[in-house]
Amino acid sequence: MLLLDAARAERQRSMEVLIPRGNPRVNESLATIDVEQLRGKRAVVMGLGSFGGGVGVVRFLASRGAAIRVSDPRTDEQLADSVAELAEVPEIDWRLGGQDWSHFKDADLVVINPAVRPDHPLLSRLAGSRIPLTTEMNLFWQLNRGRVIAVTGSNGKSTTTALIHALLEASGRRCWLGGNIGRSLLPVVDQIKPDDWVVLELSSFQLERLSWLEARPDIAVVTNFSPNHLDWHGTLDAYATAKKSILRWQTETDWAVLNATDTNVSSWPGSGRRVFFNCCTQQLPADAAGLAGNSIGVNIDGHRQSVPLDGFRLRGRHNRENAQAAVAAALIAGVDEASIERGLSQFEPLPHRLQLVAEWEGRSFYNDSIATTPESAIAALDAFDEPIVLLAGGYDKQVDLSEFAAAIGRRARAVALLGTTGPRLASQFNSQTPPPHLVATSFREAIGWTIEQSAPGDVVLLSPGCASYDWFQSFEDRGRQFAVITRELTDATTVSQDADSDWPPVSPHCRRP
Repeated sequence: MLLLDAARAERQRSMEVLIPRGNPRVNESLATIDVEQLRGKRAVVMGLGSFGGGVGVVRFLASRGAAIRVSDPRTDEQLADSVAELAEVPEIDWRLGGQDWSHFKDADLVVINPAVRPDHPLLSRLAGSRIPLTTEMNLFWQLNRGRVIAVTGSNGKSTTTALIHALLEASGRRCWLGGNIGRSLLPVVDQIKPDDWVVLELSSFQLERLSWLEARPDIAVVTNFSPNHLDWHGTLDAYATAKKSILRWQTETDWAVLNATDTNVSSWPGSGRRVFFNCCTQQLPADAAGLAGNSIGVNIDGHRQSVPLDGFRLRGRHNRENAQAAVAAALIAGVDEASIERGLSQFEPLPHRLQLVAEWEGRSFYNDSIATTPESAIAALDAFDEPIVLLAGGYDKQVDLSEFAAAIGRRARAVALLGTTGPRLASQFNSQTPPPHLVATSFREAIGWTIEQSAPGDVVLLSPGCASYDWFQSFEDRGRQFAVITRELTDATTVSQDADSDWPPVSPHCRRP
């Protein structure tokens, strides 16, 4: 059943307006910018980053003939991978290893990296100028002609996004995968057709600035909400406001797929038609999805459908919740049950997400480096029945770690504690007999200790519950190092071929007849 055709004409008309609304000064400035008239304009990319968005926007600007400057406080050595990806782009004015007003004062356009904090002093100065500001995702949103399924949440959004894309792909639809999941679609935006589906993972950073556009996805999916990124947003209310913007400008012709058991998410305001997942399936209400044994039941428009999970290979209840959200979104988009069942059975765990990367002498090594919140790490601990030797901790995002420490005490046989939050976690073990633990001074020391502490039949699990930025460039870097060092310290059999490779390993789009 295709439920969105009635909304498409209106949405296409709205997409023709390429001027962001909201901040009057931004409005006034961006009203003078036309992406078709970027040739020769001075465009400054504020933060190249390591997640693909900065590289994508540089390639896009180059294709439009802009004169490009890249400004980033990190050095060319720290950004080596991203810089190497742009080797074929001519005449970039590189300003790396520092950042000041001289990089921006003569700009015709500044494209802000999502990681740049709202309180950055140069942003305040830019806001007081008449230099137009935008982001990679905002540019894509303005130019995209396809139908959008947008996914956000504090945990599970990457897996849910990739699952939705896989279900669309299994049905033979032409679809594209991008956003915060690690792939910029901006360089290929001209290839996206009105009948295509675009599946985007959106972070709170991206959503905060997408609110300039009053961005309105055809289908919005919210997996859950819990405190996160308070170091960036400042307060929990500011973080929630950014997340809520995914629903804020939807109309009655749009859809919102929301977590029924998350009282924060289920009560968020919005005008889109709502479908709730995590519902009781014994008496499944209208516009709802839930688990019924080993199947997902969905009731939309009075039509109850059931999709088996027999071939679904992702571990843990949290991944079955992600599957519920993905199945509901796919059914709304018109995917048939057979294609959904096939897509679920073919879906492989994403790198760095409860990914089995090695086996050695009866031990299984799982890379869950994506677990950058306590809630996601607790879900990973609950996904295993086997004894767990854990690696946890990292960069301090100023969130409460007490429940995570309690879960470690209940579920981990031993734990190596990493990074800035390692001592904090150790101090919060409140049982009289805390698990054996090591506050490690290096990642290699931590991995070696967990191997020594483990026994045949154990799971050695990297699920940090914290961000990676104190010891690593990114969570991907942390996960790759885990796989590599594990193999170096053992004669482990490599289980996953892309255990230490970049992601995503697949094409961002599918083009089946």
